[in-house]
Amino acid sequence: MTTITHLINGEQIAGTSGRFAEARNPATGELICKVPLATPAELDAAVEKAALAQKSWGAVNPQRRARVMMKFGALINDHMDELAEILSKEHGKTIPDAKGDIQRGLEVVEVCMGVPALTKGEFTGDAGTGIDLYSIRQPLGVVAGITPFNFPAMIPLWKMAPAIACGNAMILKPSERTPNTSMRLAELFKEAGLPDGVLQVVHGDKECVDAILDNDTIQAVGFVGSTPIAQYIYGRAATNGKRAQCFGGAKNHMVIMPDADLDKAADALIGAGYGAAGERCMAISVAVPVGQETADKLIEKLVPKIEKLKVAPYTGGDDVDFGPVITQASKERIEALIASGVKQGAKLVTDGRNLSIQGYEEGYFVGPSLFDNVTPDMDIYKEEIFGPVLSFVRKDSYEDALELVNNNEYGNGTAIYTADGDVARDFVAKVEIGMVGVNFPIPVPLSYYSFGGWKKSGFGDLDQYGPDAFKFYTKTKKVSSRWFSGIKDGVALNFKSID
Repeated sequence: MTTITHLINGEQIAGTSGRFAEARNPATGELICKVPLATPAELDAAVEKAALAQKSWGAVNPQRRARVMMKFGALINDHMDELAEILSKEHGKTIPDAKGDIQRGLEVVEVCMGVPALTKGEFTGDAGTGIDLYSIRQPLGVVAGITPFNFPAMIPLWKMAPAIACGNAMILKPSERTPNTSMRLAELFKEAGLPDGVLQVVHGDKECVDAILDNDTIQAVGFVGSTPIAQYIYGRAATNGKRAQCFGGAKNHMVIMPDADLDKAADALIGAGYGAAGERCMAISVAVPVGQETADKLIEKLVPKIEKLKVAPYTGGDDVDFGPVITQASKERIEALIASGVKQGAKLVTDGRNLSIQGYEEGYFVGPSLFDNVTPDMDIYKEEIFGPVLSFVRKDSYEDALELVNNNEYGNGTAIYTADGDVARDFVAKVEIGMVGVNFPIPVPLSYYSFGGWKKSGFGDLDQYGPDAFKFYTKTKKVSSRWFSGIKDGVALNFKSID
């Protein structure tokens, strides 16, 4: 067991608060490291160093910043196996899933290599007599990212790569449950040529988060986590005059039409419902089969697939489908929600509770659970379970299924499985969700688009990564320029259009 440090101005700095969190291996329950929880004074000191570093980094031309991103991307590739091992140990994901986590973050880094083109301004010559109009994009200064446990590489990279590519300095506060992946990524960023102080990694809890939100130097905050905390951070950041993009929880539905290929739909539900132990904000947690026959046939196809899923630690072999959930508290909460589903009248088709794996009895394992006959008033429908639990809500018509999706308070992702192009087009047009899949179960946009949900899944005007990130992490300066050679003198007291 070790005690990790903050990364401040390129150096590993021990915490001084005397308060610590614990990061444990979810497969064994063993303590991996103690994590220092920063005081507001420690956070403020890190911000001060970041502000100094940002002045020179912001003056570096975009092409040279892009070269650092290129080297950083190459180093991530070179260290993929090492990073996956670190990530799997502290999170519990299988190695292939960990590599997917890293890869999706790396793809954002690759887009950031094009920062010279992505931060260009606009120019209009001779907008008026002797007048040029143009805009330039400039960095905000110091920004912050507050990231969750469930994607220890991807989401920190979503935050730090575009922020830094745009010329900002970044304060990264990763989850205290999965701190080591972010620390290693920060070391690789430094190895790629990033100047000391441009990226600071500060560990902490709510005290540190509040210090971030109240620090006057920090100009923008990005967050991913639960909806109540996203809403809290968004409100406090906005009150303090900061930009904020805050992404919260989800309850993602997949509508399965009677004409759908049910074999493909079943495979999609297995991957989207149970992959990564359901600890994904884009997991499908609600299947909405249209018609009783569709539901019955789909259940019949799903159960044998569920029974074949192998739940084990990531070291258990290449055939492991998913591992443990993140903490003992998470395991207890998931199992309590399963119990509530039974009590409230849902039919528990497969029960993932009380799973024990020989040699890993202290691990936080939950097997795959499947509920049928779930109704929207049940806790298992209303709450984001964030575990390997899939609920069937049967509907008699497409219109009823669409209404169910639209009435849910969350709006992160959804999918429809159908062979009818007209139905699919209607669904895409009318569904009130930020990311939509057509015969595609987890519709996470590629890195040159942007990621973000609607309703209580997202707070803020701009999404993560892609084009929106370059808008979020820069401010636009508009310039009207005129030179007086050959122009007659005169005074204008009225406000009028340029001519």
